[in-house]
Amino acid sequence: MAKKSALFECQHCGYTTAKWLGKCPECNSWDSLLELTDTQKQILRQDSTPESTPCAITQVAIDEHSFFSSYQEELDIVLGGGIVPGGLYLIGGNPGVGKSTLLLKVAGSLAQNGQSVLYVSGEESAGQIRLRAQRLGALSERLFLLNEINLSIIKHAIVNAPQVDSPKVDSRVDWDFQSTRNDDKKVDSTPYRLCIIDSIQTIYAPEISSAPGSVSQVREITFELMRLAKEQNIAIMIIGHITKDGSIAGPRILEHMVDCVLYFEGDPSKELRILRGFKNRFGTTSEIGIFEMSQDGLNSAKNASKLFFQKRVSTIGSAVSVVLEGSRALVIEIQALVSESYGNPRRQSTGFELNRLNMLLALLERKLELPLGRYDVFINITGGIKISEPSADLCVLACIISSFRNRALNASTAFIGEVSLVGDIREVSNIDIRLKELASYGFDKVIVAKKPKAAPSGIKCFEADEVSKILEWM
Repeated sequence: MAKKSALFECQHCGYTTAKWLGKCPECNSWDSLLELTDTQKQILRQDSTPESTPCAITQVAIDEHSFFSSYQEELDIVLGGGIVPGGLYLIGGNPGVGKSTLLLKVAGSLAQNGQSVLYVSGEESAGQIRLRAQRLGALSERLFLLNEINLSIIKHAIVNAPQVDSPKVDSRVDWDFQSTRNDDKKVDSTPYRLCIIDSIQTIYAPEISSAPGSVSQVREITFELMRLAKEQNIAIMIIGHITKDGSIAGPRILEHMVDCVLYFEGDPSKELRILRGFKNRFGTTSEIGIFEMSQDGLNSAKNASKLFFQKRVSTIGSAVSVVLEGSRALVIEIQALVSESYGNPRRQSTGFELNRLNMLLALLERKLELPLGRYDVFINITGGIKISEPSADLCVLACIISSFRNRALNASTAFIGEVSLVGDIREVSNIDIRLKELASYGFDKVIVAKKPKAAPSGIKCFEADEVSKILEWM
């Protein structure tokens, strides 16, 4: 009799091996390898023979994606224009940040404008969702709830949409499917326009014996949802839990299989929420969406820059800069506190990369001979936003010097520039867009690496091409 072969799989990263190991060599997790059953091994090893043949790329027809609005302006900006039929979206974020609230509001808006939407919840009861939908103003006859965690039942519900009376469709949205719209009271058997899964870690496939949320379950469920979205031309949005280090729980293959990955940023105790795209097959990932939490749920921010900056007086350790998030310029205030250390000096930053802060402090000690090695340095970006571009380097240096020398900076002056390791201040991209945004807030002086050819009226630009010249302007 042939010896039965065993196969073990890591429940954190999906690594497989023929023998059990105490520590996974791929992700270094302890006691995470479990033996797969015969059914699981068959699913993992199945190899279907392709029926298609290769063809020249010049003979392939171009797929032109059509978008439909989510009725949330900021969400449409992040998605690149709207939701794509047949797209598979993954949304993650801290507990309580507003993932379910935003998607339920999107579902209600679509349903109120004539589209059938299915909301699948494996965490909350239908009564709880009804109560939240009532508070958000998302009640509609076309919004359907399914309180289920069995994937087979969910697939059957998605394919077999119930028939309802067809209301008048909003003409603002370019719908790309066929529906009976001649009579407002006709029975409409149109399939679901959008399906929301809350959350994928609670759904399980009956043919796989492992627990919901495991690597095998998440991989199989994501594949089935992806196939269903493409075959039925239904947009599916998945809510994913995150781990303590901020990444989405489950195998990394989950993010590879979906079309779009979105992350919510922001403190749940504050009103501001930022939605950032990390992957988007239908658009750019450089845009962000800014939302405000209110009694009626998450709403698109009307004026984004006012959430991060407001008029102020001259203050020690405070300066202003402009950062670009996609095509949007945001005026931000950066604050610094330099205090004498009574032990090991601390470096701490909120919203600014700590490694870059350490580099700038070393540069100040070398070029300006500031003895910052004996001082604690704290940096804070107001409003809760995280800076991902180096255009605020010059502003950070100005804040640190202001706090160290106990001298306030002019409240009507802004600092824009990237600082290099050799002490040079370099130009940043799209300086005209940044200066125009500063002009709208009444700033009249800007310290930049190089004067632009044409500056907005009312703004004077001063050149500072090296770090030592910052002291001259201060």
